[in-house]
Amino acid sequence: MKKVLLFLLLTLVFVAPANSQIKHRQQAMDCTNCQLPQRDMEHMDMMGDMMGMCLDNADKIGLSEEQKKKVTPLHREMQKKQVRFKADLKIAQMEMKEVMAVKDFDLEKASAAVKKVEEIKTAHHLEMLKAMKEVRAVFTEDQFRKLQSMMPMKMGDGKPERKMKHKH
Repeated sequence: MKKVLLFLLLTLVFVAPANSQIKHRQQAMDCTNCQLPQRDMEHMDMMGDMMGMCLDNADKIGLSEEQKKKVTPLHREMQKKQVRFKADLKIAQMEMKEVMAVKDFDLEKASAAVKKVEEIKTAHHLEMLKAMKEVRAVFTEDQFRKLQSMMPMKMGDGKPERKMKHKH
């Protein structure tokens, strides 16, 4: 059991950074001449993009002024939570690397660090789902269908329908 856990931890430590570097290189190639920040579509950023898209396209979706007033503070709060999440996650990952930096690292401390990282991710995911539910409650069925048709990914399946491009 300890060997399996050690193998999984080592895999996480060595594969995750390499995978991250590959993703960043691919993103850089997608927009080599663009000076705008990359839209990070990983994890719960999709939910923030959905809310941003709602507000950017309020007229096309048919949102009333009252609906916009309800969605705007929810969107701002979600953006704040996203920033906090990224900071907390980065700190937890740094702490995990510190634990594993020594040759004979403490397996219990490493395991606790991995659990902490995953707990942060899970808590954030649940917060984002709650916020998404609150925003969707503001929409009528017709408005929600219009929003779905505008999304670059089908909601729920995680598969891109088309590639997103920056607005220039």
